[in-house]
Amino acid sequence: MDAAGNWDPIEWTKIEPIARAVSHVKCDFLLEAEETIVEGYGVVLVNTDEAGTLLVTNFRLLFLSEGTRNIIPPGTIPLATIEKFSKIAVKTQQTPRQSEKGPSQRLLQVIGKDMRIIVFGFRPSTRQRRTVFDALVRCAKPAGLWELYAFVSGPSRFRNSNPKLRLLNEYFRLLGNQSNQASTRMIEDGYFTLSNELWRVTDVNMNYTICQSYPFALIVPKGISDEEVLQASSFRARSRLPVITWCDRGSGAVLARSSQPLVGLMMNMRSNTDEKLVAALCSQFAGMKGTRRKLYIADARPRKNALANGAMGGGSESSSNYLQSEIVFFGIDNIHAMRDSLSRLREYLDTHGATSSDGMSSFLRHGGWTWGGGNLSSMSASVSTLGDSGWLIHVQSLLAGSAWIAARVALEAASVLVHCSDGWDRTTQLVSLASLLLDPYYRTFSGFQALIEKDWLAFGHPFSDRIGMPSTSGSGSIPFELSRQSSTGSYPSSPMRYSTGPPANQSPASSHGQNNYSPIFLQWVDCVSQLLRMYPFAFEFSSAFLVDFLDCVLSCRFGNFFCNSEKERQQCNVSEDCGCIWAYLADLRNSEGKSHVHYNLFYDAKRHDGPLLPPAAALAPTIWPQFHLRWACPSEAQAGELEAQCRNMSLKFSELQKAKEAAERKAKEVSASVDSLTADLQRERQVNNSAVNLAKKATRESAALKRAVQSMGCKVSFSSTGDCTVDIESSPYSSQQKSMHSSLRRDSNGLYGHNEKSDLSVSITVATDDDVSSASPSHICESLCPLRTRDSVCRWPDAGCAHFGSQIAGLRANFDAFDRLSIYDQYFESEKL
Repeated sequence: MDAAGNWDPIEWTKIEPIARAVSHVKCDFLLEAEETIVEGYGVVLVNTDEAGTLLVTNFRLLFLSEGTRNIIPPGTIPLATIEKFSKIAVKTQQTPRQSEKGPSQRLLQVIGKDMRIIVFGFRPSTRQRRTVFDALVRCAKPAGLWELYAFVSGPSRFRNSNPKLRLLNEYFRLLGNQSNQASTRMIEDGYFTLSNELWRVTDVNMNYTICQSYPFALIVPKGISDEEVLQASSFRARSRLPVITWCDRGSGAVLARSSQPLVGLMMNMRSNTDEKLVAALCSQFAGMKGTRRKLYIADARPRKNALANGAMGGGSESSSNYLQSEIVFFGIDNIHAMRDSLSRLREYLDTHGATSSDGMSSFLRHGGWTWGGGNLSSMSASVSTLGDSGWLIHVQSLLAGSAWIAARVALEAASVLVHCSDGWDRTTQLVSLASLLLDPYYRTFSGFQALIEKDWLAFGHPFSDRIGMPSTSGSGSIPFELSRQSSTGSYPSSPMRYSTGPPANQSPASSHGQNNYSPIFLQWVDCVSQLLRMYPFAFEFSSAFLVDFLDCVLSCRFGNFFCNSEKERQQCNVSEDCGCIWAYLADLRNSEGKSHVHYNLFYDAKRHDGPLLPPAAALAPTIWPQFHLRWACPSEAQAGELEAQCRNMSLKFSELQKAKEAAERKAKEVSASVDSLTADLQRERQVNNSAVNLAKKATRESAALKRAVQSMGCKVSFSSTGDCTVDIESSPYSSQQKSMHSSLRRDSNGLYGHNEKSDLSVSITVATDDDVSSASPSHICESLCPLRTRDSVCRWPDAGCAHFGSQIAGLRANFDAFDRLSIYDQYFESEKL
């Protein structure tokens, strides 16, 4: 679209657009239990000038590109995130050559609670816009809570545990009883009423009979009975009596919350039990008998608003009625002022952003005079529009108030009671921010969850009313403003400005009366992002986590933030029938570990292990770029680009570290292999040396054996294979000799045994066992001894055959050795090489 607003809708797409009631084609990009209700073809997203297909499902408005069928994020928004939508018909400007009557531009404008304004263009002379609009009316504004997508999809794999157990565990942590773990049996039997020397957990509101918007368990001073708790509740608006929401076990200081007292128009109504309960919050200092700590009563409202509430029975406390107390007014505006402020901020961003809902950059609008046209006064006026929205002023007021509360508790060890009118909007913002500053545990993932579940969910912030969801209590109102706008002039600079306020047929008062939507929780998360910017090392989670968390809350995909109180969520079985946002976010983090974008790379728990007390000069908020600018200024929204670069560097460093560790492990394995091979080589050398020694020894033994055999007149011959043949000459029993081959092996005892694989093989010709037994030495003597007598009696050693007798004796010894097939070393001790 050009600067003049000329725009030919016929050229949007060459595909003839049609509308289908239900798509029967399965889409891979649909979530579990998500179903397509209506499809519109040939639709143009004016913000980015992209043509595609617009789908209305039971969970979101889905815009797909024409060719690739990829999801286009600016045009895709959950139905629950839509604040309002309207149809706009705008006449296009005609050139002098064209007829005066031209086709009107059929537009559908969608305004989101997440700071986005979307405009879709439809082909004229089709019913696509009507079909999509009617589907949005049916699906984006469900009649009952159970028609929401979270109930249709069920818990899936993101199941929710009992939130009451988590609340009790947080109470036990605050009281210093972390050893106790809450259980369902403990709640059923009422055994959770633990205490310490100062405070106790009471079950007086177990059935929500005292206060329906308070949790089932409360922390109260130990000296206050349940009967006094019941009496004190009647003096506070909606029975939201003063209870402890955070306590410092070291100093004894507490952070308490309540609603406004019912003092009446004349400010003269009093309650003794309420005054006693508030006084009990200020316990005596340890070791200082009779010295009581100071009590600050922080009224979040402007003073005039507090006085005006007196006409309706409310009002504020009088310091004269509460011992050693001081009343402070913070001057924070109500929910309607916050809603209007966010609307003006959204309009400013859409008007002066790079991507606007009219498809035009701020550099081109009004001839460039809006911004960047060289006119300094125009540029200053544009900047002042941001200040006129008042959003940053409101954020600064919340930051200043919570920092003041944290300083009183941390520096003075004073107790602070915080309230507004009903005690569930501004009070919740202040006490949860102050707790975040005081307690480092709340700056972790688990602590952040515990903080929100305690101060926001358990203590009854009306999420259904403030986010704009169906409510079981009936107090919720219609969350959408439906209007039909028309114009006969040129295309407006931003069609959003036609419908940000109430429709022409409604007065502002009636709009406020029927719309309790207000970005109270969004504003609180914005404050958390400001603290994260000021203290980047103090938070375990990142700004990307806050954005994804807030998107999940606004989308109503999970049931944690349904209804207006803990009692209503219990009645609707939300925790059993819907998925859990905390389980979903934890699953995202677990998928990538510490490298996930939800983790803060700079988090250092030891650096900020105590309270955060920002000075007033540091409490200057800025636009939250990752959330506020992501649709209007997508390039500038990358304020976390430095963090992204650091994350990439961290990932690369982590990969290098892993590669280094792998290389070190490989080097250790190679070193171990080298050591093993070296040891094997040493063993082989030892074995080789041992074999050489054995071979030498065997050579010596064979030589000695040869000489011994030859000394007996036997013939010894060696074959080429190493076999040895011993023949006894002149033996009459030579015909009875047989050959026997055997391998000799030395065992561990130094003996030789049979071994077919031995290196030394000897072949010896000897007589058989029968022949040996018959061939006794006497027979040998008969054949060898020339002095043999006729009676065959050997006369040795008396006869002169000593020489032959020694030979015969040696022969006998050798035969005995052959019989054992073993030769002792000592037999050859006299033989030396």
